Order: sequence, then C-alpha cells, then structure tokens
Amino acid sequence: MAASSDAEDPAAAKKRHRESEGDDAVIVALGCNDKGAWSSCHEALEAALARFRPEGLDVTARSSWWASQAWPDPSDPPFLNGIAIVQTELDASDVMAALRRIEDLFGRRRSVRNAPRTLDLDLIAYGRMSGDFGGLILPHPRAAKRLFVMGPLAEIQPDWKHPDFSRSAATLAAAATVGRDARPLKVPAPHVVVDATISPEAT
Repeated sequence: MAASSDAEDPAAAKKRHRESEGDDAVIVALGCNDKGAWSSCHEALEAALARFRPEGLDVTARSSWWASQAWPDPSDPPFLNGIAIVQTELDASDVMAALRRIEDLFGRRRSVRNAPRTLDLDLIAYGRMSGDFGGLILPHPRAAKRLFVMGPLAEIQPDWKHPDFSRSAATLAAAATVGRDARPLKVPAPHVVVDATISPEAT
C-alpha cells in the first residue's frame, strides 16, 4: 500500500516531539562573570545566544539576564545568568557537545572548579529524561536549588515541572537556597524569541 501523502516526515515528527512548550522543553542555562574579549558579560551572553542557531539550537524563548554574586565565592566577579528554551533535532549528548563548542569559541578555560568563566553553558533538562547518560546527568543535578537558574526559568515557563521532583519552576525558584540575591536586570514579556542573527555591536 502506498504511503499517504499526509504522513508526517520522520525528521519533522522528531523535531515536533522536542517542541519547546511544557514539560518536554530542552532548557539551557547561560552564565558569565568574565567578559573576556567582550565589553561586558551582557554583550558576551547576547553573542553566545546568536551562536545557538548555527549549532542546530533554535531559541524559542529566553529569560532576561539575572545578576547575582558569584557562587560559591562571592569575592569573585558577579555573574549574569539566564535561560534559553530551545527546539532541536539533536539528541542530548549532541546538544551538550554543541554547547561545549560554543564555550570554546568564547575562550572558556576549564581549570580550577568554579573559577570565573567567560561563558558557562549547562543543559538543565532535555524533556523528561532522567538519569546518567554516559556521564551526562539529566536533569542538571544542582539546578533545582539555584535561584539564578530557577528564577529565569520561572520567568518564561513557570509551570514547567522538574522531571524528578514534579515541582514547578515557580515553586522551585521560591524555595531555592543558592544564589538568593539573584535578581533580573529587566523582565521581558514571556516567550520572547531571540534574533539569532544579533551581533555584539547590536547590544
């Protein structure tokens, strides 16, 4: 029997399954407390977002940037952090590899743990995946306790449920114990979509 012309292309079905809405979201956290070659961490983070689409990560929603003291050492330069929700055909390990390539492009050096960094990209959640996948632990094991992660996420997707705890982003943000000083620099309308063609000069 001939296939129906209305049948969905497998690649399209795969991408649709990874839609950025609701609990199936693919969630990436961004952070910076060393501007490196950029004029500011704000500029560096905007430029990092612009690199997502070439790596196969389409940003469908983004938070505002949240400022906080460095953690765990508040004597380090303060951080800017934010959240991006992405739509992608990549699997979780390939998403993580793409994030590492972007970090390398921005001069990320992995030396002392928690040292200042030009760019820190973490895969917070990949849909409902939960467990250790070849060293990639999902959801991110420490994100739920960090206001500088849950706060930005709650700003754009407050009803997202943690795969392990079944608690919403808004509830987790209210209960977060790490980075309690984190505050948004400005609050955009929910589900603001990034212009992936943005250049550092435009920030």
